[in-house]
Amino acid sequence: MASHLDYFRRFSALSTEEAQAIIDSTVLHTLAKGDHLRREGETSPQTYFVQKGCVRQYRLVEGEEITTHFYTEGQWIMGPMSFGKPIPATDYLICMEPTEVVVGDEEKAQALFDLFPRFEAISRGVMETVIQEQQQAMALYHTSTPEQRYQHLLDTRPDLPQRVPQYQLASYLGIKPESLSRIRKRLSRS
Repeated sequence: MASHLDYFRRFSALSTEEAQAIIDSTVLHTLAKGDHLRREGETSPQTYFVQKGCVRQYRLVEGEEITTHFYTEGQWIMGPMSFGKPIPATDYLICMEPTEVVVGDEEKAQALFDLFPRFEAISRGVMETVIQEQQQAMALYHTSTPEQRYQHLLDTRPDLPQRVPQYQLASYLGIKPESLSRIRKRLSRS
């Protein structure tokens, strides 16, 4: 299981005291399938690290749910922010299966920064990495065909098609379910 402590260790070694401070400040929420972490319009400055499970991000567009992301083990979900201030969410976060998330907030982060000033640089590194991953995903989405997007998904997240309904996966890929079926058939023959 991916842990947020291991994620931080990707950026810097942690002393026993630093690791314990992170553990002591950790708030873990366990959610059931179908529970929402966030709804459109809510102001939530919290971040989440998915320890276990799958969270779908979606927007309502003319009454239709459009899936914009799936977060699984080892991924961060950032809250909507503008210059460090929370703003109303324009999307929803819903648990696709029983899920455990580590909940982060500015107050707890600041307390850790006060104890260990270098955590601020580590935190900045985490945020920069998450933003870079999102930018790469967006660039791939805009520069590839639906078949290439699906193949990339199979290469990088092979478990996801078994964890989420196909119509939501199709929405995430920007295609209709019938198109995804055709792509799957083509790829299974090659």
